[in-house]
Amino acid sequence: MSRFRSLWQASLDATKKALTWNVEDLMPPTERLIFNFSSREEVKKWHLYSDSEYGGLSSASLEIMDEGNGLKGVFSGNLSLDVAEGSRWNISRSGFCGMRSKKFDGFIDLDAYDTIALKLKGDGRSYISTIYTENWVNSPGQMEDNSWQAFVFVPKDNWYIAKIPLARYLPTWRGNVIDASMEMNPSRILGMSLSVNAGGGIPGARSGPGDFKVELDWIKAFRTQ
Repeated sequence: MSRFRSLWQASLDATKKALTWNVEDLMPPTERLIFNFSSREEVKKWHLYSDSEYGGLSSASLEIMDEGNGLKGVFSGNLSLDVAEGSRWNISRSGFCGMRSKKFDGFIDLDAYDTIALKLKGDGRSYISTIYTENWVNSPGQMEDNSWQAFVFVPKDNWYIAKIPLARYLPTWRGNVIDASMEMNPSRILGMSLSVNAGGGIPGARSGPGDFKVELDWIKAFRTQ
């Protein structure tokens, strides 16, 4: 092949790649799978937390189980308002548990999407969906990520797809809503969590101490517009 023809072919191949990249960039898929709980390996991507870290008596577990309809994630436990006797922590509230994903390798970019969806089956409680983004709201240099939260009502005993527009996630700091006008940067997402507390959240949802259980199939991002 002549030198001219080689250069022409290389230029043509580069143009094809550029056109392909541009089309995909301008028109990303309408949905993106973020977490899939159909594998026992999924447990390794999450860690649990509860008020027990501060002297509370709540407990939680995350297992991948087959309850008759294939492997699913089962986040369950017990919410307690009690505090361990002699605890050195002076916590102002107890009765909470959560599962938080380990940080992604870098960031996950969801800028092309406007909705988070979770396929789950629950117990009638209200849960909290949290998205963690790179720290820019709090003091620079802090290790604490920015958190954005929205309530999720999980109907009892039926599979349900909860769709939460990203615009509905509110900025929070240590569980309290930040009273300021801010927008999430969905292109710099570090992780996600799902939590529950005895205080409830959505009117009509089951609340108070006691057992909780929610089954998880997947978590996705959708583009609805």
